[in-house]
Amino acid sequence: MTESPACLADPHLRYPAQPPPEGPREVVILGSTGSIGTQAIDVVLRNPRLFRVTGLSAGGDRLELLAGQAHRLRVSAVAVARPEAADALRQALRAQYGVGAALPEVLAGPDAAAQLASRPCHTVLNGITGSIGLAPTLAAIAAGHLLALANKESLIVGGPLVTELAKPGQIIPVDSEHSALFQALLGGSRAEVDRLVVTASGGPFRGRSRAQLADVTPEDALAHPTWQMGPVITVNSATLVNKGLEVIEAHLLYGIPFDRIEVVVHPQSYVHSMVEFVDGSALLQASPPDMRLPIALALGWPDRVAGAAPSCDWTTAHTWEFLPLDTDAFPSVPLARRVGSLGGTAPAVFNAANEECVDAFLAGRLPFLGIVDTVERVVDELARGGAGTSLTLPDVLEAERVARRRARELVGGHPAGATRQEMTP
Repeated sequence: MTESPACLADPHLRYPAQPPPEGPREVVILGSTGSIGTQAIDVVLRNPRLFRVTGLSAGGDRLELLAGQAHRLRVSAVAVARPEAADALRQALRAQYGVGAALPEVLAGPDAAAQLASRPCHTVLNGITGSIGLAPTLAAIAAGHLLALANKESLIVGGPLVTELAKPGQIIPVDSEHSALFQALLGGSRAEVDRLVVTASGGPFRGRSRAQLADVTPEDALAHPTWQMGPVITVNSATLVNKGLEVIEAHLLYGIPFDRIEVVVHPQSYVHSMVEFVDGSALLQASPPDMRLPIALALGWPDRVAGAAPSCDWTTAHTWEFLPLDTDAFPSVPLARRVGSLGGTAPAVFNAANEECVDAFLAGRLPFLGIVDTVERVVDELARGGAGTSLTLPDVLEAERVARRRARELVGGHPAGATRQEMTP
């Protein structure tokens, strides 16, 4: 077996970011009011001897929750992405802390999360949703912090901007699938890895044909059978765009070629992913679906956090199924493989177009099948490959801007219920 390319997230390595000689590890949580952020705070509060949160960031839509988190955790700084939310956040903080009490520093604006990520700490957990997490990811890496990465989009759209800046072992994945791969890769050397197998629950529409997906509603798509997540990620799970993004992420994290990364449907969501080795053996990581486990692993790495989440109950019967992926009903995974193989700004185009289309679907302006169909058309028109060539942040931002504009144009002229064939000019 030929040695794979460089491995960004190598579990055999120990990145030399050291916690304080005494006391808990200092952590900054980005996206603290979202699903990942709130679960990370739960992990921290249950393990005060291990972790101490020094900073929080959020978009600015749930200020009372953010202020309550800041007060309970006694952080030194709070960041909001919307500048106009700064005054309201200070008022919410005063209500929590009381008259005359010293308040944490408030950072506001589109660069606030990146500013917070660059401040002294041991670990930055990036739980922001979407490609706006790229700048904070780069800031945390440049500052030398260990990065617990839940914001897969920043790695996918940033590509070499992230991989060339990060040191080996500096990124610990938080996605349940990539955390599972990370753990299973400890079972052998990189030269012994044959392929990665990423599992998918199949989402709420598992088993449906493409024709049966024509009339599904946002309410249908948001009813995920296993995971409780934000609306964008939940829709991405319904279209399996999320799984396509995870294939690209696995390639970037572990240096395994795309033709050696497979997706298999596992409805029970107990086996989170598998690594197959050259001798025919496979190692898998299994646990009940609970994001607190991969979050705790990333925050505490290389140590495990006792009692982070419930374990499997082996005293009861279990049936675990593994099914092939229906790429006709869910073409997003092969599309993502093509985009990832192109490299360059193609992943940024793919992700930006998808974010626009998901917003349009949730607003009732685009049918479910129109999400991936429109993304594919934007990719076909705009994606520019460039694997092995230099990439700059302005390149990524411009590719995103153009892709979003084109997606909005296509959505604006998209008749409800149109099929892929009807969209073809």
